Amino acid sequence: MTVDDRVAAVRAFNRFYTGVIGALQAETMYAPYSLTEARVLYELEQHRREGGHSEVTDLRRDLGLDAGYLSRILARFEGEGLATRERSPADGRRQVVRLTDVGRATFAELDKRSDERIEEMLAKLGDDGRGRLVTAMSVIEQTLGDEIRSGAGCVIRPPSTGDLGWVVFRHGVLYAHEQGWGQRFEGLVARIVADYADHHDPAREAGWIAEVDGERAGCVFCVRKDDDTAQLRMLLVEPFARGLGLGGRLIDECVSFARAAGYRQIMLWTRPVLTDARRLYQRAGFQLTHEEPGDEEGTPVIEQTWSMPLA
Repeated sequence: MTVDDRVAAVRAFNRFYTGVIGALQAETMYAPYSLTEARVLYELEQHRREGGHSEVTDLRRDLGLDAGYLSRILARFEGEGLATRERSPADGRRQVVRLTDVGRATFAELDKRSDERIEEMLAKLGDDGRGRLVTAMSVIEQTLGDEIRSGAGCVIRPPSTGDLGWVVFRHGVLYAHEQGWGQRFEGLVARIVADYADHHDPAREAGWIAEVDGERAGCVFCVRKDDDTAQLRMLLVEPFARGLGLGGRLIDECVSFARAAGYRQIMLWTRPVLTDARRLYQRAGFQLTHEEPGDEEGTPVIEQTWSMPLA
């Protein structure tokens, strides 16, 4: 097998396994929480079971989360009575987070759903299939474990200074290279970004930037379409970061925010040629609701609207 064959095999496995994880971690599994919020609950409960407590700085490092983003998650948990925050007795500059009884009960319910989903999958395999699967997973974990632990991992954070310009730039460059779309498309993105920067309501609109090892790797935005409808816009994942599950994580954050903001549905605009994005939307629960002909600088294209109910 050549180097190119090995690379192709790993990428094919990434796509396959991302699909498996998407099926196991469907939106309804963790509702009304996002996958990231469920991960935070998991870490808090694991630290409690180990007889310790969780410090905010440790959660940020272990989960690869931006400080502001994690703070908003913990604020939601506090507001719903799931967790408490207090100063560390050992260092007043650090914060300790603990789950409440309500938080532990909430985690137990989410954990039960996860176990049941995996049990359903394993039940279909038979004894031999289950044995082969567990053995293969162990081999992958042992082989790649040191490499994965040595990396800085992936971070999802709110936009900061310079990010909005990067969003316009990378949309223009990537879509020109991969789809042949020109300045008309880049201008559309620039107008969307400018409107977001000038007028967005933080209570009902938000954006997220994905980083891999400190390098920008993707983005997505949730904006108001009307009082009842949110719109997912400008989803992008850099080629070097595809296959890491970032697209699914970004969509998950957008949908979770829209639900928490009180929207009744969420929609998005796309084109059929964006096949990878379409698979992510379908996996998240979006359905095609409208299709019409359009053009991109004189080239005929198909415009699609995909939607998903939130309430």
